[in-house]
Amino acid sequence: MDFSHIASVFETLRLDPPSKLTLLEGAEFTLRHYPPTPPDVDTLIVGIESAEMAAQVKEVLLAVYPHEFDVWKVELFDTAQGKSGKKKEERLTDFVGAEISYPVSLYVPSLGEGTSFEAFAEITAHLRAPDGCPWDKEQTHQTLRKHLLEESYETLSAIDANDVDGMREEFGDLLLQIVLNSYIAHQDREFNFTDVVKHIYDKIVRRHPHVFGDVTLDGVDGVLQNWEKLKEKERGAQKENKGILDGVPAALPALNQAQEYQERAARVGFDWREIEDVLDKVCEEIEEIKSAENPEQVKAELGDLFFVLVNLARWREVDAESALREANIKFKKRFAYVEKSAKDRGRNLSDMTLEEMDAFWNEAKGLGM
Repeated sequence: MDFSHIASVFETLRLDPPSKLTLLEGAEFTLRHYPPTPPDVDTLIVGIESAEMAAQVKEVLLAVYPHEFDVWKVELFDTAQGKSGKKKEERLTDFVGAEISYPVSLYVPSLGEGTSFEAFAEITAHLRAPDGCPWDKEQTHQTLRKHLLEESYETLSAIDANDVDGMREEFGDLLLQIVLNSYIAHQDREFNFTDVVKHIYDKIVRRHPHVFGDVTLDGVDGVLQNWEKLKEKERGAQKENKGILDGVPAALPALNQAQEYQERAARVGFDWREIEDVLDKVCEEIEEIKSAENPEQVKAELGDLFFVLVNLARWREVDAESALREANIKFKKRFAYVEKSAKDRGRNLSDMTLEEMDAFWNEAKGLGM
């Protein structure tokens, strides 16, 4: 990289080079989808040779930087006196135009403190340092387990409510659990976060040969079938005495677990031939519930019915857990309306008839609840 060119860029910008700076060639962005630089460090991208390359640089940067973020475009010219240049400050979204004389450089200021993963990892590690937080210093994988579970469910709740602000917050809380546990593992000399990232990085590449290799697969079904073959091969290479279903966590909610069992079995061909067969099985299980003679039989037959209903959801490409959660939310809203309607009339629900409560319920349905 020509450092005299870099000096000329900062001379044109009338800025002193920052103490921390990422230097990149525009061509580095050609095949990227995410910026290869931490956003809390100033970045200089040189050698942007064309409008097409500029558009790609912009698209990649927009994966991290706001659309309205201000950047500096710098054009340098050779003159008899040496290099001269001109600069223009503009929003990132405007950084492509016919008036640009290529090649150009792009100076991207820091997005600010606390915007990179490295900064987040640092403050998380600081919590465990000698001058850190007494509570965090006492935690172990086992004591943090309940918090990981709580944060996972809070994240799901935000997703179910389509709460964008809530999702942003809960994803951060969930990330804290992962980074904190990884740092605890580092202190215990078990593994570190780099090991976690490298393991999942390699797994993604290995299990997506149709993306990162030369394998051709036919649609989603082909991808899932190949995925199962790759996992089976991995289990064999590791000499694990585990079956296809053994990797499904025992702690999953029952509906999630049932659907995952069925999806994995279906990938190797263990499945109904037609959806009508599933519907027939639903009817069969209902009849068996009707003929059950004792509580144990009722329990067993209800379990079978739940399981086949999950299968029906899978055939209809519906997530069974999400469907039931949405039904729960809908019930809660409608019942809350019934309670409020009764209270507004000075009535107690326990004193009302089913018909009266049902009338309020139908009002709630009519209001789209």
